[in-house]
Amino acid sequence: MKKVPAEWEKQRVVLMGFPHEETDWAIGGLTEALSPFIRIAQAIAYSQPLSIICRDKEAISSHFCSRRNMTFIEIPTNDTWIRDYGYITVKEGEATTLLDFTFDGWGGKFEASLDNRVNQLLHQKGYMGTTPLTQIDFVLEGGSIESDGEGTLLTTTSCLCNPNRNGGLDKKGVEEKLGTYLGAARILWLDYGYLAGDDTDSHIDTLARFVNKETIVYLKCDNPKDEHYESLQKMEVQLQSFRTKEGKPYTLIPLPMTDAIYNDKQERLPATYANFLITNDALLYPTYSDKNDKKVGALFEKLFPDREIIPINCLKLIEQGGSLHCSTMQVGA
Repeated sequence: MKKVPAEWEKQRVVLMGFPHEETDWAIGGLTEALSPFIRIAQAIAYSQPLSIICRDKEAISSHFCSRRNMTFIEIPTNDTWIRDYGYITVKEGEATTLLDFTFDGWGGKFEASLDNRVNQLLHQKGYMGTTPLTQIDFVLEGGSIESDGEGTLLTTTSCLCNPNRNGGLDKKGVEEKLGTYLGAARILWLDYGYLAGDDTDSHIDTLARFVNKETIVYLKCDNPKDEHYESLQKMEVQLQSFRTKEGKPYTLIPLPMTDAIYNDKQERLPATYANFLITNDALLYPTYSDKNDKKVGALFEKLFPDREIIPINCLKLIEQGGSLHCSTMQVGA
């Protein structure tokens, strides 16, 4: 059976794309922008291989005291959000295939021609060994789908059925494509939920995530005065209606929202604790200098007792619209 591995399954390597002078990160100072990327990279490479896509590998590698488990690869990029243009791994029995979907800058919002070539160039350079690569003429971003590793995908209507992607296919059309390419036997569609300041049209990895095949953590808003309240309340009700493959209700665990965070233009930024990364031996989660940072860390410690829980301040990341999970992409073992 073809399937997308769950994030908690064994990983071969994690990919990251680092900021450079020709990305938007340079506007506020490249050195400051590099800081969270360096911290994320160090936390991943402590226990497993990491490949860093960068413009100047000598300059980037010089920021690290230890380069153990790190490979630095020079490939041109438009931006750093490799979650959305990196490989999507599919397994069929013992066979692994890497899928290279079309990336169009979240529905044509941003230039993405360089990002869309990263997977091909990385494969041509031999960094994926003999694992086959299949290019697919279909727009799909890694942050827009969540897999339980057993054929169920969680996603959002506002992203995958958006007119700015694939001509606005309806749910049935999208389900047929995901069944063919990813082996998806079931799609759980969220029709509600969004984050102010998010450019992705509501990627699932900002809203709700599988942490095992029977448990979903999700963003919850308790403040009726918050602009997200009504939409996230409806999302919660819809999650309560979902059933596992065995017909049981999912165990639902709420993640708190941070206090509202704004940039210099008084635009709200998309801070979310749902944008965590599971690696082979750890769970990295974003913090925002918020009162709920430690509460969320304690929650993850209960959910992942066999993994090290590593907080990483991601206030700088959300200035450009993403967070920790968005800046990484795991490749299945």
